[in-house]
Amino acid sequence: MTPEDEKLVALARVARGRIAAVQGAAVRDETGRSYAGVTIDLPSLRIDALAFAVASAFAAGARGFEAAVVVGPGTPDLTAVSDVGGPGIPVWHCDSKGEVIAELRS
Repeated sequence: MTPEDEKLVALARVARGRIAAVQGAAVRDETGRSYAGVTIDLPSLRIDALAFAVASAFAAGARGFEAAVVVGPGTPDLTAVSDVGGPGIPVWHCDSKGEVIAELRS
């Protein structure tokens, strides 16, 4: 994990902590811009943290990813990362302290 990847961990942890979400996530697009997302679980809207971060990036014009991070319990769904970034994007799954649980690939 590079220093830039560690920044994604910090961004995901802060986003998660802000609303005490189950998961926080962050992605870095092909130009180096970062986007965060959190798990949303409302009666009328449910979205996974990584999908939220991917949707934010895509809405801002991202067409690929360099890396992604998910902080929190549960197995990350990598489908959205693959849809935009293609196969092989590194996705780090971290615990609430930011320690890497697993390195996955889209």
